[in-house]
Amino acid sequence: MLYRVAIVGAGPSAYFAAQALHNLQNEDQIFAIDMVERLPTPWGLVRSGVAPDHPKIKTVSKVFEKIASDPNFRLFANVEIGSEISVAQLSERYDAVVIATGSSLGKRLGIPGENLYGSMSAADFVPWYNAHPDFANIEIPLDCDTAVVIGAGNVAMDVARMLSLEPTELDTTDTADHAISAFKNSKVRDVYTTARRGPEHAAFTSPELRELAKLEHTNVIMAKSDIENAVIRAGEAPEKDVKSNLDAMALIADSPKTNHDRSMHFLFEHRPKEIVGTDRVEGIVYTTPLGDVTIECGLVITAIGYQASAIDGVPYESGKVVNIEGHVKKNIYVVGWAKRGPSGVIGTNKSDAAAVVELLVSGLSQPKNNGDISDLIGNQIVVDQSAWQRINEAEVAAGELVGKPRRKAVLREDLLHLGGL
Repeated sequence: MLYRVAIVGAGPSAYFAAQALHNLQNEDQIFAIDMVERLPTPWGLVRSGVAPDHPKIKTVSKVFEKIASDPNFRLFANVEIGSEISVAQLSERYDAVVIATGSSLGKRLGIPGENLYGSMSAADFVPWYNAHPDFANIEIPLDCDTAVVIGAGNVAMDVARMLSLEPTELDTTDTADHAISAFKNSKVRDVYTTARRGPEHAAFTSPELRELAKLEHTNVIMAKSDIENAVIRAGEAPEKDVKSNLDAMALIADSPKTNHDRSMHFLFEHRPKEIVGTDRVEGIVYTTPLGDVTIECGLVITAIGYQASAIDGVPYESGKVVNIEGHVKKNIYVVGWAKRGPSGVIGTNKSDAAAVVELLVSGLSQPKNNGDISDLIGNQIVVDQSAWQRINEAEVAAGELVGKPRRKAVLREDLLHLGGL
């Protein structure tokens, strides 16, 4: 029997869900998969979230392309669910609908001054330098000598690193052209990454920390006393990840001092209290164990977590889709960050999707045979798999000419043009 499954979203969790469906196929159950994506391009965070100077992480896209080569797989990019087409309409036509839209909205601090010019979320900054069409024209004030990043996870570290790198290091990456130009004109020389709690609670991963030692043009500064005190607080038998992180931080704190023009500072036990300024950010006040301190700066970027953007017809609560082990309601399921919140790495989505897909398959009965998304699209311009391959090949070819893995088109109309649409 042939079952039709619609997957809303085209990031890692979406492709891993498609892969899990493929793996569960047998003579009695074949799955035809229609993947629907709002943007003209698939791959989600692998394209618009992973730091450009970490190209190895992006090689998972080869897995995505293999999944997409299945004859029962179809891509419907440049099609938005929730406005043009409803989830209810998909639910009527498909045997199952899988929500895999991720978490694209940045969480807010909830402190005074957060709306000042120069205060922004990593949820805006990261897609800006990664050539996301929706963020091409946002203004990033890099006309200040000091920037502050709030957060203690890998996104915060990515943001701080991108701000404090020597910009020519990005020339061989797929960073958006407009972002490279802006970084080369940037006056930022000191970047402070601040965490509310001590180093033992940081959500950085040790491989990311260890890579900081490889920065050739940036001072990386951690106070040795911060790490020593954290080791004491962590006790004699800390969890493996905590120990690995603290070991990596100790190496940074102990490393010989360098004298570059650009510096990346880490401050712990700094709780944001207020962003100050008149027409724009002029500084940020923190509460620390030693009292309130102010860092004068012109840019504050928060990286304190993400929450899912709501889709009409899908219940949301606390920044994610309401679900029980991935089941939302009727024949609707959810995977990835939209299901569990923004946690784990890209690979975490594989086991997560596999578990949800097993639940989905166990709930199937007779195929609906009630049409598909083609009945609903109308005059919408659709980027199918062939059009995406044309975009992909054109970007890669353009990159080869200038020593990059790819040179991304940014504007939606340019992407559609490369796709021959």
